[in-house]
Amino acid sequence: MSESLATVSYIGAIILFILSLGGLSNPESSRRGNLYGMIGMTIAVLATVFGPRVGMAGIPWIIGAMVVGGSIGLYAARKVQMTQMPELVAMMHSLVGLAACLVGFANYIDPMATMSLSGAEKAIHEIEVYLGILIGAVTFSGSLIAFGKLAGKIGGKPLLLPGRHFLNLIGLLIVIVFGWQFLHAETISAGMFALTVMTVIALLFGMHMVLAIGGADMPVVVSMLNSYSGWAAAATGFMLNNDLLIVVGALVGSSGAILSYIMCRAMNRNFISVIAGGFGTGGGKPAQKADGDAQPAGEVISISAVDTAELLREAKSVIIVPGYGMAVAQAQHTVFEITQVLREKGVNVRFGIHPVAGRMPGHMNVLLAEAKVPYDIVMEMDEINADFPDTDVAIVIGANDIVNPAAQDVPDSPIAGMPVLEVWKAKTSIMMKRGMATGYAGVDNPLFYKENNRMLFGDAKKMLDEVLTALKA
Repeated sequence: MSESLATVSYIGAIILFILSLGGLSNPESSRRGNLYGMIGMTIAVLATVFGPRVGMAGIPWIIGAMVVGGSIGLYAARKVQMTQMPELVAMMHSLVGLAACLVGFANYIDPMATMSLSGAEKAIHEIEVYLGILIGAVTFSGSLIAFGKLAGKIGGKPLLLPGRHFLNLIGLLIVIVFGWQFLHAETISAGMFALTVMTVIALLFGMHMVLAIGGADMPVVVSMLNSYSGWAAAATGFMLNNDLLIVVGALVGSSGAILSYIMCRAMNRNFISVIAGGFGTGGGKPAQKADGDAQPAGEVISISAVDTAELLREAKSVIIVPGYGMAVAQAQHTVFEITQVLREKGVNVRFGIHPVAGRMPGHMNVLLAEAKVPYDIVMEMDEINADFPDTDVAIVIGANDIVNPAAQDVPDSPIAGMPVLEVWKAKTSIMMKRGMATGYAGVDNPLFYKENNRMLFGDAKKMLDEVLTALKA
């Protein structure tokens, strides 16, 4: 393939990636957006493999690597459950970071990459290598820790080391000092030593950064690491002088940064406070009844699946709020069946989605789409919050923090100011939970004790199956 044809292919791939992002911004066009992305990536890969920069001798090695990687990807696509998507995304981010590190080291020790460079050009290239490895290492280790937290292999409680901000500052200063040494290294070995020290510091920083972030902030962490992986890819593009990687990496990095901002705004937190960590204990302690007017105490009123079905049957308007508990129980298909039965009876059923519900941005939307829930009845928090006072039944499936009235009523609560779904304003709210444990933020939920709230205890799938059976009776 000639240089001009490869360039045209890259431009076409970039256009398709932009169209893909546009399509993915809306559930109804997401399939088309996904298709655009796949076509664009296919064109990009073919243009790279058969482009002028790859010799015939290297093509068998590249194709072999693609077969191995593609096989792993196909296996993961078939075997990974929807509840495991956050972990899979975090693992993919880590691979992008690892690739950036490996490309950076290989590019530095390759004499062909710098033999024609001198002076300012050589310095700029070395800065690209240094920053690429730095971002890649942070992304790699941070994503691995995020994977561990999302998979439950590492506790959600934040690890807050004494003087952690001072430690981060020291690490930054060391990175800057060794960066200066790297730029002025007279031999490859001296440069490799500086790169190695910086890489170790970056790996430790990535681990420390995510370990210090509590479980309640994990949706923000996923989008933040998505942004990091994009910038790592862009840095790799600069190292390889590949325009496509630069543009695509910038698209991913900027869109991930915007998504992180949206997530933070949805939790009424700023990005710096998320990085500082400490929000969300990851504990499973029982919620305690609170004192004072802001958090009305009272007895928990439990309800059976049969009585729940009766309330739903008599309702004219129902709002369902899904949470991670629904994902864990794989109850989304039963939820859809209940929705169908109620809509056939003339009940206005809608879904209220909080931006940070689940463990990754859009997690609940993906699960509902998988279960074939119509897009037009899935509403965002801002669209549906004003409708709760006119709703007969609001049923919460495995969520906690995103429906906690303490966010509005208790000024000194850790989640104070966080926008929440106001389910307690419905005539009757039903909380489906296994027990009285708190959510990821470790914050008590006074909704449990509201007079108009009922608690349906048990596994979400089992309880919803019983509700469905009773509705069909």
